[in-house]
Amino acid sequence: MSKKLNIGLFGFGVVGQGLYDIIKTKNLNLEIVKIAIKNPEKERTLPKELFTTDRDEILNNPEINTVVELINDTDAAFEIVSRALSSGKNVVSASKKMIATYLDELIELQHKHGTSLLYEGAVCGSIPIIRNLEEYYDNELLHSISGIFNGSSNYILSKGFIEGLDYNSALKQAQDLGFAETDPTMDVGGYDAKYKLIIAAAHAYGVVIDPEDVLNIGIQNLGAKDLQYAREKNLKIKLVPVAKELDDRHVSLFVLPKFVNESEFLYNVEYEYNGVTVQAAFADQQFFFGKGAGGHPTGSAVLSDIAALRYNYAYEYKKAKGLTNLQFTNNVEINIYLRYEDEALVELLEFDHIQERFYSGDYKFVIGKINLQNLIEHADAIANGKAFIAFADQLTGVTLASAKKYEAAI
Repeated sequence: MSKKLNIGLFGFGVVGQGLYDIIKTKNLNLEIVKIAIKNPEKERTLPKELFTTDRDEILNNPEINTVVELINDTDAAFEIVSRALSSGKNVVSASKKMIATYLDELIELQHKHGTSLLYEGAVCGSIPIIRNLEEYYDNELLHSISGIFNGSSNYILSKGFIEGLDYNSALKQAQDLGFAETDPTMDVGGYDAKYKLIIAAAHAYGVVIDPEDVLNIGIQNLGAKDLQYAREKNLKIKLVPVAKELDDRHVSLFVLPKFVNESEFLYNVEYEYNGVTVQAAFADQQFFFGKGAGGHPTGSAVLSDIAALRYNYAYEYKKAKGLTNLQFTNNVEINIYLRYEDEALVELLEFDHIQERFYSGDYKFVIGKINLQNLIEHADAIANGKAFIAFADQLTGVTLASAKKYEAAI
């Protein structure tokens, strides 16, 4: 028989309210006892006595056995979660940056205190990718995980390809609809997708990686010429995080815009939807699709974790227990498209091999192979130089054939 969960909830924003709505529609053996908020003056429809601004009313309450953490402050979230785990309370969190940044410490706290931290809602909203990696793929060798992990950036890209909007207009629409923040850097810069990728990789490959070591380049510098180039090749541009096993000893992670062709599942993932492609040695290719943002989709993932706690579910981190022995590396060669303004940037990046160069007025690009470490070392120069980079693993041959059409100067 499942035990009753008395819940202390931190945060009552979009996801917190979505979770509350879902719980009220279900006949579940759980109750939200107290909700910690920052602004007590904000108009709310629920009884005032349900809310508090003092986190100790939840963390020091022995009647509360479960903490749900849904706030945006990384350091405060870690303090709340670590205190809860240390005091014997199980925790559900959707704070992807906090989890990715402190994952080693969080795993240690769970083992030390016999408590559980679940975080399905932190990665790709309603898509149950963490539970699948933890349970379904626990004995499977995974060649790669990739996908669309951020609904805000995907919404902007869909607006560009489907409706012909430029980047700034699409971003403004996303902000007006609440899909993107006033400062959209976390989403369009690939940071949000990177944190989610790091969490997924811990379950897929047993590696815990410092976010500072993983390359993320976003879509801020996307231009009309880049969109036109993709359309002429019948491609789309998506912001794609990639975790890839290189051999029996190494795994690499990065987040880059990518040219996606119509044979790929991600080609048809539009607007705020997410998609995850898992390439496995035995199960072959599998694809997960669902809403990646919004109160109810993410709230449903959080509720799934809460329900699992009623049956004492905990992540076992099976692949972290010496079963894979994989090491993280950035020493890997990838094929990229680089649209640039200053020739000095091409020289700075030190391509291993350039397959194509194109010049036409103010539009210049190269396609070639480059070491991932070079991109990490010069990421600021790329951003400041107004250059746009895209992962172009399938462009070899396609773009070479296009050289005559563009009369490229090599």
